[in-house]
Amino acid sequence: MSPLGELIAPRRLGRDFRWLLASSWTSNIGDGIALSAAPLLLASLTSSPLLVAAGAMMQFLPWLLCGLVAGSIADHHDRRRLVMLANGSRAVIVLGLVVFLATGQVTVAVVLASAFLYGTAEVFADTAGSTLMPMLVRPGDLGIGNTRLQAGYLVGNQLAGPPLGAFLFALGSFWPFLLQIVCVSLAVVLISRIARTPVPAKDEPTTDAPKVHPIREGLQWLRAHPPVRTLVVIILVFNVTWAAPWSILVLYATEHLDMGAVGFGALTTASAIGGLAGTACFGWLERHVSFATLMRVCLSLEVLMHLALALTTIPAVAFIIMFGFGAYAFIWGTISTTVRQRLVPLHLQGRIASVNMVGVFGGLVIGQLLGGLIAQGWGLTAPWWFAFGGSAITLLLVWRSISHIAAARPVLGEPDRDDDAA
Repeated sequence: MSPLGELIAPRRLGRDFRWLLASSWTSNIGDGIALSAAPLLLASLTSSPLLVAAGAMMQFLPWLLCGLVAGSIADHHDRRRLVMLANGSRAVIVLGLVVFLATGQVTVAVVLASAFLYGTAEVFADTAGSTLMPMLVRPGDLGIGNTRLQAGYLVGNQLAGPPLGAFLFALGSFWPFLLQIVCVSLAVVLISRIARTPVPAKDEPTTDAPKVHPIREGLQWLRAHPPVRTLVVIILVFNVTWAAPWSILVLYATEHLDMGAVGFGALTTASAIGGLAGTACFGWLERHVSFATLMRVCLSLEVLMHLALALTTIPAVAFIIMFGFGAYAFIWGTISTTVRQRLVPLHLQGRIASVNMVGVFGGLVIGQLLGGLIAQGWGLTAPWWFAFGGSAITLLLVWRSISHIAAARPVLGEPDRDDDAA
């Protein structure tokens, strides 16, 4: 293997991990293309802000409606095959949209319906896909494996995909969606190369106790395990406080900072570049700093970021803050995913991951609603003050619990480092 290949996907992670990584990166490019092309398509069909916003909501809504069901299904079926079926369904859904575009019959209703169906298939693909990593790599390599997946998300979904989607849309409304079909279909082919993954089995009960519904079983396990439960609550609350100001970021950038549309796009790009910097140094951080310390630092930086953006009126300062946000946010994302995967039994990975994702998207929906209401009543910096206060109070309440989360004994085996809190 070349030095670059060893850097991207170390040989010790195995061939199956490389197929998973290639599939994830390819799929993320397709999703990044749609990230810009889908809103552009809706905006070309309607001038209603509500209908344009509904396009994003249609992809969030399936997580709230069927996220827990997807987790239960992932824990009882071949997860690799589920990812293949879900991604194949996504390709078919986009193909249907392309047919409407090519025949000139596309409407707002068609686009919104396609977004909802695509989002539903994505719930099953992402839930089942998130369970594959612990089945393919050693527990001690989960951190580096998740970092590589995060890097693919940043490059494909946040940096390369959106401008490519916008460029192709300018050539013709159906071109970005055709390339999206190619990317998602290729992702199916790549993940099919992974050796068949067995359905995780749990020991059958020896008593005559009544059988518990799979979703309830997952929720009961979560309730009985404080470290994972607290981690899920932290993610939920911090997503509420994060989404509140982010919901009006375009207005904050263009009106409060007077940066214009290009400046707004540059802010999000700065965040993505910061994320790449964060993922690049994660391996060193994982070897030299305890997870408890890293978690506290990341959450503390988020609190300070909200305060800084509430106070600043200087675009250059905002760029620096957004770069820093991207760096620590993706380090936090890698740590929280890795910790959760280590603490959850294989046969429950899908259900607990789905509860986590329902919390993520539930927090986004609640935060976006609150952000709009707060900005409407108290101005464009008010959501940042809300985020600062809410995240600061939450961090104080969970500060001691973070030690217990990071020091909890992994059920998948001991990691190759000491993650005990200092």
